[in-house]
Amino acid sequence: MDKKNVHLLLSVIVLFLILAGCGNQENSSPSHTPAAEENKRIVKHLKGETVIPDKLEKVVALLPAYQDHILALGEKPYGVTVEPQFGGSYIPYLADKLQGVEIVGESTNVNLEKILSLDPDLIFVDKFTAEEVYSQLEKIAPTIVLGTESDEDYYNPDFWQEDLLKIAEVYGKVELAKEKIAALEQKTADAREKIAKGEQKKLAFLRIRQKAVQIYPQTGHPMNSLLYEKLGFAPSALTDKTERGELSLEVIPQLDADYIFLQVDSSGGPDNLKQITESPLWKELDAVKNNRVFETDFWIYKSWGLIGREEILNEVLTYLNLK
Repeated sequence: MDKKNVHLLLSVIVLFLILAGCGNQENSSPSHTPAAEENKRIVKHLKGETVIPDKLEKVVALLPAYQDHILALGEKPYGVTVEPQFGGSYIPYLADKLQGVEIVGESTNVNLEKILSLDPDLIFVDKFTAEEVYSQLEKIAPTIVLGTESDEDYYNPDFWQEDLLKIAEVYGKVELAKEKIAALEQKTADAREKIAKGEQKKLAFLRIRQKAVQIYPQTGHPMNSLLYEKLGFAPSALTDKTERGELSLEVIPQLDADYIFLQVDSSGGPDNLKQITESPLWKELDAVKNNRVFETDFWIYKSWGLIGREEILNEVLTYLNLK
């Protein structure tokens, strides 16, 4: 046999050995599968079960509340959505903690191309956004759908804690989340005790929009529950138990509130507020005469998370001179 044929024969033998080795590895791999399965981190959520990567360095959060939850756990999201009310920038109360984080559209209009370009490890999305884009998101990265299918849970003002605990489960920080929830509940109870000692406790929460003034009810939202149920404020004469209403200037004198807290939408809200506050009917309100009207910093968003709720408590106590 000449040298050329010898080399060819050796090449065939080497190739055969490599293929045989690969075959042996494939045949032996099932024996390791159970252990591998045991090491997988699987999280249950509204869309089923999702395998979670061991390292979570690039997490995308598609709702402001989830940004709060992640930051409260000592982590930082890699991509976030923004809200139109804030001019397309970070939610204000978290802005200093979110500097440098990528923006991936709005909560109601996520930018799938941007998310794809980030090559994320994991995505957190709410139930309503997931109804539109879950199938696309799960092709980009493991996706956890938060929220609830239950109407009872949906209107439970404390359900935000369940979302926090689910995110904590993903990060392996459930005990830390429970400790922070307990600390917040104690701080809330302490604030309630201080407020209870005051004589004036009737409250109205108004949202000033471009062409409307809305008064928020006592229930139906974590902020409402925090103010009326947990902190013990009494409702104003026009504060409904369950329904948000609209106020005209003609009924403003019936408000009968010791305190008025305002949320002023950035789009058109300041101009509307200016017209309202120039009205003699507004100026005759007791809360106005006693300098007890306070413009808040988007409490309807803050009330969904630990960081935001603690800020609300601090602001309420400051407004009432109880700090």
